[in-house]
Amino acid sequence: MNKIFGILAVLCCLALPGINLQAAGYPDQPVTLVAPYGAGGASDLVARALAETARGYLGEQPVIVINKPGNGGMTGSRYVANADPDGYTLLLARVGMALYPAVHEKSPVAWDEYTFLGLLEATPMILCVNADSPYQTVEDLLTAIKQNLGRMTYAASGAAAIDGFATQTLLADAGLDPLTAATLVPYKGGGALATALLGGHVDFLAVSAGSLMPHIEAGKMRALMVYSPQRMSKLPDVPTATEKGFTLAGQVTGWSALYGPKNLPENVVSSWKNALDKVATDKTWMELADRRGSISAIGTVDMAEYAQKQFQLYNSLAKKFGYLK
Repeated sequence: MNKIFGILAVLCCLALPGINLQAAGYPDQPVTLVAPYGAGGASDLVARALAETARGYLGEQPVIVINKPGNGGMTGSRYVANADPDGYTLLLARVGMALYPAVHEKSPVAWDEYTFLGLLEATPMILCVNADSPYQTVEDLLTAIKQNLGRMTYAASGAAAIDGFATQTLLADAGLDPLTAATLVPYKGGGALATALLGGHVDFLAVSAGSLMPHIEAGKMRALMVYSPQRMSKLPDVPTATEKGFTLAGQVTGWSALYGPKNLPENVVSSWKNALDKVATDKTWMELADRRGSISAIGTVDMAEYAQKQFQLYNSLAKKFGYLK
């Protein structure tokens, strides 16, 4: 008799619209979270912070972080976009997921080729020099660049990546050619970028706070400016780009979000919405965000709308700087 009732229950579920048996018990196995940049960088750090805190709100199923760097974050993004839309392969999205399609006409993944699960945090960029550098202010640095056109170097993951735009917008705001006034030296991942500055291989950089704050706090780097709407609580004496009157640079900021493949089942979306609502006030999540120099932003924007605006911003910058016609 019980067996008959069980069969009838399954048949009823199949007959009801909107019921997804696969998603009904989600998650019933570990979730893979893909960080599309290298270990030790901003995406890796926030992915591991989310993995640590979210499992407590997902029935204790583990969230396993894997790094799939390459092609400006598109290798990992494509991996997730092509995954089964079952909620077990998700993406720790960064601003590059909107930026790369904005500056590459043949992007492997479009900016909207995802299910947008939510914004996680704002991650200010910081303009930094080595602690041994003679430059004490952003004005000192710009003066040196003007006096040594093309000879000073900065580290970035690519010319048309967020850290590339962070420097190029500053140069443009200062009346310099954004592509030739300073020479870009490419490195992969936030950890490698920080190491390049620490080792004296470049003169300056402007990358995510998560990759730089430990070195700033250790006295090994000097912060000259932050790319954020307001000053960072951990760097109260460091001015923002907007305060300095840098219009283009003032629009640049980093962020992290949670994406999935297109057409995730509604039950999966709801499960993550509920989980993120709880993560937003989780003490561990907040402490880890503060440690990275990030600002928790869960629930503050409609992620699909925000991603579209970010795409439009960087598309306009790409045209202004000559990357696109």
